[in-house]
Amino acid sequence: MKNELKRIVKSSLVGQNFDCLSLGVINFAKSSFFCLENLPTSLCKDLGEEKAFYDLASLTKPLTLGATYCKDPELFQENSYLGLLLEHRGGLPAWGRLPKKDWRAQVLSFGVSDSETKYSDFSALRLMLELEKKLGKDFLSLMPSYFDKETFFWKNLKDPNMAPYAGFRNGRRLKGQVHDDNAFAIDEFCTHAGLFSTVDGLCKTLLNLEKKLSLIKTMESSFLNRKEAHRFLKGWDTVNPKEMETTLAGAGCGPHTFGHLGFTGTSIWIDCDKRLGVVILTNATKNFWFERAGLNKIRRSIGSFVWKNSDQF
Repeated sequence: MKNELKRIVKSSLVGQNFDCLSLGVINFAKSSFFCLENLPTSLCKDLGEEKAFYDLASLTKPLTLGATYCKDPELFQENSYLGLLLEHRGGLPAWGRLPKKDWRAQVLSFGVSDSETKYSDFSALRLMLELEKKLGKDFLSLMPSYFDKETFFWKNLKDPNMAPYAGFRNGRRLKGQVHDDNAFAIDEFCTHAGLFSTVDGLCKTLLNLEKKLSLIKTMESSFLNRKEAHRFLKGWDTVNPKEMETTLAGAGCGPHTFGHLGFTGTSIWIDCDKRLGVVILTNATKNFWFERAGLNKIRRSIGSFVWKNSDQF
């Protein structure tokens, strides 16, 4: 089974505009995982025995804010506007360029009100600022210690050559720098983007979230108790029940599947019922970002294979 998955991973990169793909499959019931990597020879030489570090992009949101909900759900229930921001229903703009010095003031300037779902980087940043203000601490100190040692803020990457090329900034190739322009300008830890990780590190981080903060139990309860089926749930994306055969999580996942996508070509999907998770890390923005058909085909084909053979993992 693993050999077949390895073949799928290798063949998936043929004809793509990017050249790195790392895959993790997590069995939460057994607290185990396995990983596969397909990397170009040049990167393998730089890495030696090490794994590649990927820009997780928006996977940062659930790994910080979604995890914060798991730690203290009452905090969000007592403050409805925090819940709205967590689920992208606070009416904030989706995106905009933030100034390096006054970005906090700009993000805090928007009103928060119950609105239709609008996926928003500003919503994630605003929630971070609101939590800091309410609890009187910087966000990093509020987070429990569940990050694996290979999952961290991008500026802590010791060698940029341990990361694949992931795009351009000002005409220069990005290697070991965060892709998101606002995260780069902010230049400090934030919750909408900025985490880097190896595939092993991300799998271990998710297992830590399950062990220390009961991630799956929390999400199961959230699925059962939600009154309206909004797309985002407690900081995580979910699968639309009407799109089970075409979802980017891959056909064959169950109705209680949650996860998230990252702009750089990353994704996490976890099926509560199967107690199984799929992590895909790529450098899909290596040459350009606007062609997603190939990436989405990879996401669907790998996810579908894993879900339909779930008893083999």
